[in-house]
Amino acid sequence: MALHLIKLCVGVDSVEDLQNWRDRAYGRNRPSVHTTRMTPKRRDEVLDGGSLYWVIKRVVQVRQTILDLEEFPDSGGIKRCRIHLDGELVRTAPSPRRAFQGWRYLKAEDAPADLGEGATGGEDLPDDLRLKLIEMGAW
Repeated sequence: MALHLIKLCVGVDSVEDLQNWRDRAYGRNRPSVHTTRMTPKRRDEVLDGGSLYWVIKRVVQVRQTILDLEEFPDSGGIKRCRIHLDGELVRTAPSPRRAFQGWRYLKAEDAPADLGEGATGGEDLPDDLRLKLIEMGAW
């Protein structure tokens, strides 16, 4: 069973902001790389179908499939990890999260479900309205 990662998406206000930033940096729907300080020790489990779930404005809203984990030394000799991510952003059912530092493991059974065709999770709502509903406890 896949093991996922969850991380705060700092400096981004919406899924659209994340998409626009990625499109400018890597090209539309192209794979991307996110660099972190720590390398997951449970590499094989993460690479067995794991995704990086992004927390935007205190709510998990989107995920990207993890393609590879690459440990490397930065220019100062400090170990870092490149998380290679698929180009597709997959919206998820909103799931509120408290702030935390770095990334955390996320078990498959605790991961929010994908929003897809025929879903009834408000996938057509604007992000700001969805966030307000979550904050009010209506979600």
